[in-house]
Amino acid sequence: MDVRLTAWVRGRVQGVGFRWWTRARALELGLVGWARNTADGRVEVVAEGPREAAEGLLELLRGCGTPGKVDGVVERWSAAKGDLVGFVER
Repeated sequence: MDVRLTAWVRGRVQGVGFRWWTRARALELGLVGWARNTADGRVEVVAEGPREAAEGLLELLRGCGTPGKVDGVVERWSAAKGDLVGFVER
């Protein structure tokens, strides 16, 4: 069963290649969705696919191998909507 992960990543995550890095990791995990900068300096990530893959992405977002510096991640889980194709940077 597919799920939708929405994550808000805070820290020094804009202007450091974070969205590109997130896109690459999501595609490696077989997820679809997008990542975008928000006006308050966070990056919002929406990813759909198998729960195990989405949990893997969340673990990577919280890890120390990201570009910039992640200070925290807040996530929300919901049912997949099935309306996403590919993974894009917005």
